Amino acid sequence: MPKEDQEEELEVLRSIYESDDCFKEVNDTTFQYRIGDEGEGMSFLLEVSWGEDYPEVCPDISLDAFYNNHIHREIKDDILQRIREQAEENLGLAMTFTLVEWAKENREELMAKQQELINNKRLQEESREEESPERPGGQVVGKKVEKKEQLTKAQKRRIADRTDYKGERPRGWNWVDVVKHLSKTGGKQDG
Repeated sequence: MPKEDQEEELEVLRSIYESDDCFKEVNDTTFQYRIGDEGEGMSFLLEVSWGEDYPEVCPDISLDAFYNNHIHREIKDDILQRIREQAEENLGLAMTFTLVEWAKENREELMAKQQELINNKRLQEESREEESPERPGGQVVGKKVEKKEQLTKAQKRRIADRTDYKGERPRGWNWVDVVKHLSKTGGKQDG
C-alpha cells in the first residue's frame, strides 16, 4: 500500500512541478524545493526524502544542502522542527506538496530571525567601516587615491590607430589568417 501511495504522489508531484525551476527530483523518493528567490538571503533549499513506509511515517526532512550554508544552525533547527510538526499532522496522507506549500507560505516567518542576523551583520560591517579611517588617538588617516596611469601622445595615438571611435578593436583583429596558418602547419595529410 505505501508503494502505491508513493507512486501516485510521485506522479502528482511531477505533474504539478514539471515547469517549476525551484523543484528538483533527486531520485524517485527524494525531492528538493528552493523556497524564495535564488541568491536571496531569505531563501532556503528544503529536501524531503521518503522512507519505505511513507506516508504512514514522516518523511526525512533536511536543510543540509550546500545552498543553505548562509542560514544559522539555530534557524535551521527551528525551521525543521516546525516543518516536522506539519508532517506529524498529515501522517497517512501524501504530504510532500503540503509541506512545500506550507514552507512557501510561511517563509518570512520562518526566516525572520535570519533577517535580523543579516541586518545586524550589515550594521557591524558599516560601523567597522566608519571606525577604520581613525587611529586610536583620534587622528584621521587619509585614504590613498589611486592615480590613473598617464599616457604619452605617441601611446595615445597608437591606441587610437588600433581601435575604432568607441575605443574597441575592429572585428577579427586577432583572427588567424587561415591560408598562412595552413601553409605553416602543412594542412591535412592525404593518405
